[in-house]
Amino acid sequence: MALAAAPAAAQTIKPGEPPLTAQTSSSGGPLDPVQKLVRFQSADLRIEVLPDSQSIRGVGTLRFVATAPIRTLVIDLDRNLPVSAIAIDGKPLRPGAWSNPEGRMTVQLGKTVRAGGTVTAAITYGGTPHTAVRAPWDGGFVWAKTPQGQPWVATAVQMEGCDLFWPCIDYPTYEPDHLDLHITVPKGLKAISNGVLKGTDTLADGRSTWNWHVTDPTLYGIALNVGPYEVISGDYKSRFGNTIPMFYWYLPGEEAQARGLFAEFAPTLDFFETMIGPYPFGDQKLGVVETPHKGMEHMTVNAYGNKYAKTPWGYDDLFQHEFAHEWFANQLTASNWDDFWLHEGTGTYMQPLYAEWRGGKGDYTAMLLQERIGIRAKSAIVTGKPQSAEEVYEDKNGRGGDIYTKGSWTLHTLRNLIGDKAFFDGLRLAIYGRTDPRPGNFKPLYRSTPEFIAFMEQTSGRKLQWFFDVYLYQAALPELLAERKGDRLTLAWKTPGDRPFPMPVEVQVGDRLVTLAMAGGSDAIDLPAGAHYVVDPWSKILKRSADIDAFQAWRAAQTSR
Repeated sequence: MALAAAPAAAQTIKPGEPPLTAQTSSSGGPLDPVQKLVRFQSADLRIEVLPDSQSIRGVGTLRFVATAPIRTLVIDLDRNLPVSAIAIDGKPLRPGAWSNPEGRMTVQLGKTVRAGGTVTAAITYGGTPHTAVRAPWDGGFVWAKTPQGQPWVATAVQMEGCDLFWPCIDYPTYEPDHLDLHITVPKGLKAISNGVLKGTDTLADGRSTWNWHVTDPTLYGIALNVGPYEVISGDYKSRFGNTIPMFYWYLPGEEAQARGLFAEFAPTLDFFETMIGPYPFGDQKLGVVETPHKGMEHMTVNAYGNKYAKTPWGYDDLFQHEFAHEWFANQLTASNWDDFWLHEGTGTYMQPLYAEWRGGKGDYTAMLLQERIGIRAKSAIVTGKPQSAEEVYEDKNGRGGDIYTKGSWTLHTLRNLIGDKAFFDGLRLAIYGRTDPRPGNFKPLYRSTPEFIAFMEQTSGRKLQWFFDVYLYQAALPELLAERKGDRLTLAWKTPGDRPFPMPVEVQVGDRLVTLAMAGGSDAIDLPAGAHYVVDPWSKILKRSADIDAFQAWRAAQTSR
């Protein structure tokens, strides 16, 4: 790529500009039939970031393997980044051999690539990328300034996808085996990205190119971060015998706060390796970079913009949540966005689990109860049909929030039902494909909700479809009805469509704890005369709560006022 020496004229692009087509704004939508005929093997991205003009210039060299004969390629790329040239296997195409009316570009190869053959497309493009309205939820580029007035740039594209700034196939299962990034930035700035830094080249005019290599990348996890960063680094000696390099890139003037956050890296990593398994990308890095937006699980370079917030749990919950996604999004990747809860529900559950690991069951329960008030239960969190990220997250009935909190509480309830060994072994099967993961004996995997259910049935030795049918595939929560007649207490589950729900229930009677089997969905217990009882005293089960319903209604009324 020819890199221009002089910066373009300064300009300011408003949030939401330039506008996106429906095709580009939706990540993980239906594939084009031609896209189904290729495997995305590798990518080499050369991108220059021009903060003054809020623009980029790039060359993306993509290598595909054909699984059937093809004469075209179909590649996703925002049409706000016009393509000026394409070469196929080193041979330039004539102008007009490609078109990109809606952000899904069709390239006429001028030849047939046989099944099993490879084809390499070098795509020269550039322009004004979409500026985020409210990153990371409404994504794109974030063009900001540091407190000292220097450029501070970040990308966050989970909802809209990789095609917002580089050519790709914007679908969760189309991750390349590896990707190289060569990011050129103005003098005095650094470019921080995924994977391993292979070196930095300084150009004659003071600009620099930062060369990164990432293995097994997550598509929406590829990120550009540009600023006058300083860095803290260190090594973590894993309980699995390997050494993991750790880095935190932060803005100048924040060293004391930065060191406080960096001090959380090793214990958080130890928690995950103890409770779940090996850090999946230990041969690359544990990386965190300060960003002008809140945060995002950018593989090996998680975005952090939490302003060093404190919580009563003793750790930075934003850092911990995004780091959880190295396991639940980057190692285990949902095969379709309909299974988004596998990322967010498991990631959210890791927070009370970490609180338990640090401070015990009291902290665990307190954090879960805090999560519980956010569950809306108006949409099922899994439909069983392919979905785009936008369809899931922007569901007006709150599905986007429930994939976090209802997902977390589903896992909490499941753990109490089947026990710790079956639960954590099931997680490891879903994450690593085995219950004995060690560095080097696993690779990143794509997973679906039915596969997750099958793993939990395998490790528990129990049929669990009834459990997931109610919690994942139905909107409303199960309701536990209690009726006391004299000295007899009868409990019965009420579920959407009267689905079977043999969920055992604990009852506290005085100082005695009794478990009712509820095998047919109901059960009863005799109570001593005048005895006080509490159903599910430790909140082990996700169920409808009239008290929480009333609180949510009151809060909504206050908000509307």
